Amino acid sequence: MCRMAAIKSKTPVPPALALRMMLAMQKGHDNSGFAMVMQDLGGAFAEFKKFPLLSMACTSQGLERAEELLEELGFSPKFDYQPDVVNKPGLDFRRMPHYIFRNYRYPEPLNAAYPNQPTPEQKKLLVETRLKLREVLSHDKQGFVYSFWPDVLTLKEVGDPRDIGTYFQMWDDNHWLKARVISAQCRQNTNYRIVRYAAHPFFLEGYTLMGNGENTFYQKNKEFQQRLHPAYIGFESDTQCFLYTLHYIREELGWPLPYYKHVITPLTFEEMQRRSDADVLMRVRQSLMHLEINGPNTVVFVLPDGAMGVIADAKKLRPYVIGKDGDLVVSASEVCGVNMIIPDRNTEADIYPGERETVLIDNALEVQRWQQ
Repeated sequence: MCRMAAIKSKTPVPPALALRMMLAMQKGHDNSGFAMVMQDLGGAFAEFKKFPLLSMACTSQGLERAEELLEELGFSPKFDYQPDVVNKPGLDFRRMPHYIFRNYRYPEPLNAAYPNQPTPEQKKLLVETRLKLREVLSHDKQGFVYSFWPDVLTLKEVGDPRDIGTYFQMWDDNHWLKARVISAQCRQNTNYRIVRYAAHPFFLEGYTLMGNGENTFYQKNKEFQQRLHPAYIGFESDTQCFLYTLHYIREELGWPLPYYKHVITPLTFEEMQRRSDADVLMRVRQSLMHLEINGPNTVVFVLPDGAMGVIADAKKLRPYVIGKDGDLVVSASEVCGVNMIIPDRNTEADIYPGERETVLIDNALEVQRWQQ
């Protein structure tokens, strides 16, 4: 079983917090990997929030290919950070020769303005560029590009989380990298072939998502989604389908967030018929039945505006807990993970998301609970 940890903070915090949560939950994962997405960055990247940030692991040849492509497209480097690493023998993980965390200026004329969120033209360019980078790196397995988006950094590794943290010196509370939002998960993909792209969390166009469980409707989700958007690719893990559905509902259809729950785990027909909006819910289910999920799942997501949400499936067989103090909202697959970070909180206020609700934490750390 996977183990997840999510942090939303009023001030930037280091990735050491997520690693400590994973350490507390170690009996629940198998040390096959660690991945995290950090958003609303502080530390080294605090001054470069509006510039697209490339997160990539590659060979020397892969780096050369990526730099040539970005130059051809008109991107120019703005800020390049090379992480300080502890490259000692005996570390148990599959190191890549190069780790790239680099901000770029947009090509002309799109670099004329840097709004708080990318414009539609900038969004389209960034998504298309990431897909092109992925394609050129996939030849001869020269590397992996995880995200190319302002104020977002992604790291995915195969191996022991302790050693991954040691290599990147992430156990240090004064680490060069900090963020107000961190989503992390331990355990590589074990349903299919182990590849870095399969590690949760997944990211697309401002949306981050990770899940713990199984989706036995994976095949029908995949076949339907492949026709919906050019960025719905890969499908190395069944949980990617959850991200693509969230993105499709919000970005392509423009529906309010509560409908996400109605799409992936709809009410029964009997429950629908007792509601005043039965006609709407029936149409939603009939039109998007191929996006339903099945099996035990907990889904944790982050929206482009920084809000964080949690949804459990209708079977409620994957535990998840949310704890809070004045400056932090911390959630995890096990309560011991939350205890590791905020042990002195009021535990009576902890939230265990129900099978028919969406829990949303906004940027003021206010918690909303929406019943389906």
